[in-house]
Amino acid sequence: MIRFLAPWWLLTLLPVFLVAGAYVWRQLHKRQYAMRFTNVDLLRSLAPKGLGWRRHVSAAAFLLMMTALAFSTARPSVDTEQPLERATVMLAIDVSLSMQADDVAPTRIEAAQEAAKAFVSELPPTYNLGLVSFAKSANVLVAPTKDRSEVLAGIDSLTLAEATATGEAVFTSLDAVRSVPSDGADGAPPARIVLLSDGYRTSGRSIEDAATAAAGANVPVSTIAFGTDTGVVDIRGQLQRVPVDRLSLQELADRTQGHFYEAASVSELKQVYEDMGSSIGHRTEPREVTQWYAMTALLLALIGAAASLLWSSRLP
Repeated sequence: MIRFLAPWWLLTLLPVFLVAGAYVWRQLHKRQYAMRFTNVDLLRSLAPKGLGWRRHVSAAAFLLMMTALAFSTARPSVDTEQPLERATVMLAIDVSLSMQADDVAPTRIEAAQEAAKAFVSELPPTYNLGLVSFAKSANVLVAPTKDRSEVLAGIDSLTLAEATATGEAVFTSLDAVRSVPSDGADGAPPARIVLLSDGYRTSGRSIEDAATAAAGANVPVSTIAFGTDTGVVDIRGQLQRVPVDRLSLQELADRTQGHFYEAASVSELKQVYEDMGSSIGHRTEPREVTQWYAMTALLLALIGAAASLLWSSRLP
């Protein structure tokens, strides 16, 4: 079905209607000329045979050409269904103050950022990817998208804050997964959560509740632990020990059928999504067909010119 992306341009049909009306009026009100000629046989030999209906062919082709051009200005289009992959991966990155510890070179947060960017570069481009940061609360920085540059920019812009709401990061990521449009597909999209942290929740809902929610949604949570037991940070002029909570992170991964890593390589991180599967929806998008109308106008112009040359030896 044809629809127009710029329907206001259909007003360009008005001059075409005016020209068509003027032509019809002119044909109906031609002045009749009386001729007195006594030698009828000679008159017939001098006057060419009338063109009849053929005299209107050039005009009709010209008017139809103008109509096609007017329609083309309104950007005619047809609806096409585009397949859309719904599979989604959420990156959740800890931005608590403990992530500034330098027991992992150069710092925990910088190491996490580099690991996250390496993961992004390897993720298949058809998958949706979202970004969540968490400290005292969790926030969606980038909703699930196929635009990797947006996610990379979000990773580079991370800033640290107080507290660690690990459970909230999982709940927020699950909400982001549920926001992925169905696009005509059945059920929730296949999804994974990759959580990068040094552990030890200090705010928000518990990791146990988050694990239960993720398992119930059939969304595995893979965790990557950054830090050592000797890590320290300077908070308000005081050095504080910030050992990594491997146990909680590993339990979160185990309870949701995810993977737990301490020093994850790019090849290992492929385990996160290699068995994720696929869910294809379909999004209706317009495809412009202006060229169809332009070609029709050109063809009509050629027909009009050919008819005029053939029957009147001149261009219209």
